[in-house]
Amino acid sequence: MAAEVPSLVTGTLIGIIVSSLFVMFLLVGFSLVFGFPKLRKSGGKTLIVRGLDEAVGGTNTFLPPTAPRGPADQLDTPELQEAKRKKTA
Repeated sequence: MAAEVPSLVTGTLIGIIVSSLFVMFLLVGFSLVFGFPKLRKSGGKTLIVRGLDEAVGGTNTFLPPTAPRGPADQLDTPELQEAKRKKTA
């Protein structure tokens, strides 16, 4: 009985390591298979579509960092102004 314990421990460790490596290779394989197509060139002349706006034909326009964004005062919304007017009236 005492001679079986090291054999059981060794078998258990080997099983855990082998199953962990299998799951790791499976995940890495799937990420490579489904990740490499994303690295291909996309645009109007290719068959790869990364988003609905690209499929429709729109292009993204980005604002420059110096573009004015406008005020974003969350405590001065029309609803709160109306509630304030009702309170004072």
